[in-house]
Amino acid sequence: MYRYNDFDEAFVRNRVAEFREQVRRRIDGSLTEDEFKPLRLKNGLYLQLHAYMLRVAIPYGTLNSRQMRQLALIAERFDKGYGHFTTRQNIQFNWPRLKDVPDILELLADVEMHSIQTSGNCIRNVTADHFAGAAADEIEDPRPTAELVRQWSTDHPEFQYLPRKFKIAVSGSPNDRAVTKANDIGLRMVRNEAGEPGYEVIVGGGLGRTPMIGKTVREFLPKDDLLPYLEAILQVYNLSGRRDNKYKARIKILVHETGLDELKARIEDAFERQKRAFPGVPADLIRQIEEAFAPPEFENTQSLAYEQAQADNPAFRSFVETNVAEHRNPAYGIVTVSLKPIGGTPGDATAEQMRVLADLAERYGHDELRVSHEQNIILPHVRKADVPTVYAALGEAGLATANIGLLSDIIACPGMDYCSLATARSIPVAQAISKRFDELNLEREIGPLKIKISGCINACGHHHVGHIGILGLDKAGRENYQITLGGDGTESATIGERTGPGFDAEDIVPAIEAIIEAYLALREDASETFLEAYRRLGAEPFKQAIYGENGDKARAA
Repeated sequence: MYRYNDFDEAFVRNRVAEFREQVRRRIDGSLTEDEFKPLRLKNGLYLQLHAYMLRVAIPYGTLNSRQMRQLALIAERFDKGYGHFTTRQNIQFNWPRLKDVPDILELLADVEMHSIQTSGNCIRNVTADHFAGAAADEIEDPRPTAELVRQWSTDHPEFQYLPRKFKIAVSGSPNDRAVTKANDIGLRMVRNEAGEPGYEVIVGGGLGRTPMIGKTVREFLPKDDLLPYLEAILQVYNLSGRRDNKYKARIKILVHETGLDELKARIEDAFERQKRAFPGVPADLIRQIEEAFAPPEFENTQSLAYEQAQADNPAFRSFVETNVAEHRNPAYGIVTVSLKPIGGTPGDATAEQMRVLADLAERYGHDELRVSHEQNIILPHVRKADVPTVYAALGEAGLATANIGLLSDIIACPGMDYCSLATARSIPVAQAISKRFDELNLEREIGPLKIKISGCINACGHHHVGHIGILGLDKAGRENYQITLGGDGTESATIGERTGPGFDAEDIVPAIEAIIEAYLALREDASETFLEAYRRLGAEPFKQAIYGENGDKARAA
């Protein structure tokens, strides 16, 4: 993985020292909260419902065991013993005291981490496929691209005050595991007719109150043109994006109001100017970045231990079926560790669990960990012969839940339990759904299903692209939950359709149960997934299941 050079080290340390002084001035009253707010946001520090919240960047979701142990130390020393992994591949600490934040940032700097640009109207933490460098279907590892974009965008003088926050995601595979079509810019690695790698460039995706799927502005962009093309897009957006209304300031609105053809013409015009002035990325920098992401030395010896353990232990076999993905090396597997125990808080990990994950990565996983946008942790390179041992250790730590891609693998934002923007709770809804379907013992019968929950219109839980999406809102002082169906965050990305009126908190689980019952009754056979069935049948039979033929709420009655 990428290691800081002298410039990176000095840059991050200087920011810590600068912020330490700003915090001191806020505590002694020299700075008002209004004066302090833009300074703390530049360092990823929010003021939430109950306390400050620090959002730490994990660029493209990659970290090593030393960094994970440092996050565990921070959780233990400065929080309540846990951290929350987010859909942006960050980690959030929900309870730090203001006076401690500079010390936390110092500890992060010790392991080449920071919280810069995890907030504010700038280019946020760059995200990428969490199977990068390991996936069997990969064209190229997307992390060198993501790292180049990270270096280009960090403290970029022209793009520190954009109309709104700006998100970039990178995928190196035809199978999109980075939700590229729901980001401001999505970069998808493709090959042209000559077999050369480059990027499909997608612009204007985003969720929130006006969800939109991104549109392709370049079918193929040569790799050498990446930075001037990104500069061109950002320049057009910076000049033309709306600043009169924050709810209409994202680039998706600019694409919608301007029209793709006109916007593309502006981008191409800016690109031609930018390209003429662009000296190119120094070859030694490209080499340095690519070398940082060179694959580890794999041990290709085969073993029967993996197959034998599956034959001997049905629980382990279930874990392999859901939590172990195909690796590019047949002797290895990609292990996804679920942070979604039945009835747990999606995305939370205790300090002790973080240390277990660090130990396993160091001993069995070439010292690599990933954070997925689905709020799980990945061990990307585990020798299959070692997977039974890893599974046993995960089980002792409460981390062996075999539910990846199934109903209880729910994405949920922190909601009104923490977030000052939320208008409804998300976590209790996720917990209630996973408990109910665990009681029914139906999860594996249902098969692949993605439920995503947001506690407000800002859609941090990605509910718009959930096969079943749940949006919590305040309605006349009561929490009300709207359901969307048919959403999809992959290469066939789709915004889910709203079913109709929302449900009270006590009625949302029965409504989800009714939808699942309808699916099980209507699917062609067990191989037809929920999303496939929905696309074949449309919304009507599912609406009838939850509202009744006359539009009454059948399940709520």
